[in-house]
Amino acid sequence: MSFFTDLAHQYIDGDWRPGKGSWDIIDFNPFNGEKLASIPVATAEEVDQAYRAAERAQQAWADTNPYARRTVLEKALRIVEEREPEIAEAIVAELGGTHLKAGFELHLAKEFLREAIQLALRPAGQILPSPTEGKENRVYRVPVGVVGVISPFNFPFLLSLKSVAPALALGNAVVLKPHQNTPICGGTLLAKVFEDAGLPAGLLNVVVTDIAEIGDTLLEHPVPQVISFTGSDKVGRHVATVCAANLKRVVLELGGNSALIVLDDADVDYAVDAAVFSRYVHQGQVCMAANRILVDRAVEAEFTEKFVAKVASLTVGDPADPATQIGPLINSSQAESVSRLVDETVESGATALLHGRADGNLVSPSVLTGLPADSPVLQQEIFGPVALLVPFDGEDEAVRIANDTPYGLSGAVHTGNIERGVRVGQRIHTGMIHINDGTVHDEPIVPFGGEKSSGLGRLNGESMVEAFTTQKWISVQHGRSQFPF
Repeated sequence: MSFFTDLAHQYIDGDWRPGKGSWDIIDFNPFNGEKLASIPVATAEEVDQAYRAAERAQQAWADTNPYARRTVLEKALRIVEEREPEIAEAIVAELGGTHLKAGFELHLAKEFLREAIQLALRPAGQILPSPTEGKENRVYRVPVGVVGVISPFNFPFLLSLKSVAPALALGNAVVLKPHQNTPICGGTLLAKVFEDAGLPAGLLNVVVTDIAEIGDTLLEHPVPQVISFTGSDKVGRHVATVCAANLKRVVLELGGNSALIVLDDADVDYAVDAAVFSRYVHQGQVCMAANRILVDRAVEAEFTEKFVAKVASLTVGDPADPATQIGPLINSSQAESVSRLVDETVESGATALLHGRADGNLVSPSVLTGLPADSPVLQQEIFGPVALLVPFDGEDEAVRIANDTPYGLSGAVHTGNIERGVRVGQRIHTGMIHINDGTVHDEPIVPFGGEKSSGLGRLNGESMVEAFTTQKWISVQHGRSQFPF
């Protein structure tokens, strides 16, 4: 596909070029195995070139009138809107997203671009009083300088844009490393959008590479002051460790093991709809997905029957077919891992109400129940179409089970009494929780992030200002200070 081959390059200092590494990252369609592109990897030297280009360009950009910066973001939004059908096709081809998923991702991407446009004018300084006579304290909000962004494969266009656009709007330069499975949608596609929007060269650089080639160069390099990482908690811990050793700030958006709780007074039909979407959207490859569905025993039988029936009706197949609801997992390793996990969980005592099978990278949905309380699968994130149904007796047990996980990203509570749901939600140790809704939500101005092993820091709205700017105190003595010697 020419769309992919045209963008199969490194983008450094405004220059489209092949990487100098000795091997290629091959970009495959996960459904049919079609080779979309081949990209020679960037070396550590090229990562250095990207960061140095960003460093050179950043100060002039920070000094640019924020209204002018805003204009570039406005043009980027128009370009995304104009090219939406083409970008949607790329999402379907490169990551196996269904048409529904591609539309969902692009809708959110446009909303986050609209918020980034406003962020350009958001930072505000302060004048603070001083106990010293004649002194004026000015506190400026300034860009951090250069931001390193490392994005995942599941929502690559959105989750790259989510850090890149605000960082640029606030006067920073960026070096972006997309996931190896989605180098175009998560990387060079953004470079093309911003290049065509008139972003000056050097302010956004995209390096398509792998830790096997560059090690920790992206993290250890002296130029970036903030690293924004979205991915697994295992890799996130490594990112945090390396950045701490190099005194860099991090924003970590990591994995989840969210619980969707169905209380005894819930609207069961509605809860079923919310739970099926929350578990199976994008084949379950979503950090906010409802891994565990907790159901009060009073409604367990009704909920289970309706849930299994709805899951069994989902259409599994080619994501290019608009009727498909479950497409492929991102690669064969992931498909094999999910299938093996289901088999092992059943062998250890769980009951499969639906036992999904793998056909290439397509994995049909599974629904497991009767899990032993110590089942390892209850503690981990499952990045695939597998639902765990767990019964409980009363709110206290629901809260205990929901909190019995190292993660704390999202969640949901279904109930006929909204304030009851809020009270339960307040007891769940998680960064986000939704009453009478699904677990998969992201909005441009609401703080997004997790607790425990689900991350550090927040994104969206004012949290973007906190993440990608710093404060500078300048005092002015209008009189004369008295010194002791």
